[in-house]
Amino acid sequence: MKLTRTNKPVAFLFAALSIAAISITGCASTGMQRSEEASTTMQAVDNDIKLIVTHLDAAGASLEELTRPGQSDVKKAFDLYSDNISKLAEMEKKFSKHADEMKARGKDYFEEWQTEGSKYKNPRIQSLSEQRRMALADIYGQIPLNSIGVKEAFRAYLSDATEIQTYLSNDLTPKGVEAIAPMARRASMDGDNLKYAIKELEMAIERARAEMSQGGREKHQN
Repeated sequence: MKLTRTNKPVAFLFAALSIAAISITGCASTGMQRSEEASTTMQAVDNDIKLIVTHLDAAGASLEELTRPGQSDVKKAFDLYSDNISKLAEMEKKFSKHADEMKARGKDYFEEWQTEGSKYKNPRIQSLSEQRRMALADIYGQIPLNSIGVKEAFRAYLSDATEIQTYLSNDLTPKGVEAIAPMARRASMDGDNLKYAIKELEMAIERARAEMSQGGREKHQN
């Protein structure tokens, strides 16, 4: 269609408004996308720690069975314990990776929120945005703090558990098993400490998830 001189200003205005609308939509989508990315990494960590607790219980049970007086098949019990510790070592690496990603996603999310929030022309909206950002950043910030506690407890547990495994690989005799029993009890306590740290992290994730859920709906993935 050929534009007349009268239509040109209208067409130009329409094009300008279209570009502005696309820009606004793009910013909003970017913000929601960052929120979704932060939520996704929270879910990944939540999945990790649930599996860790399950395998911690299995490792604890297998160590208890291995050091049980009168154990008739020590080799089988040792192999099961070794397998559980190997799986937990892999889980520790996976958890650490996801926890670092979660921290980075949260940092990006709140830094961009702060940048965009400073562009509001209405001072009331700008103030409201900053209040919400600071409140939510404080809640979300508890997650990486609690993740540090899980990492430390996990390393302490795996250190003792792995050394017990190495010791028994060299001395799987009745006297060798009996001698390591006190260390096995200590490893059990380390496992309890790890579970406690995980519980604290779970609660921090649930609080952040409740605050960040869109439309009042929490998004859980199995």
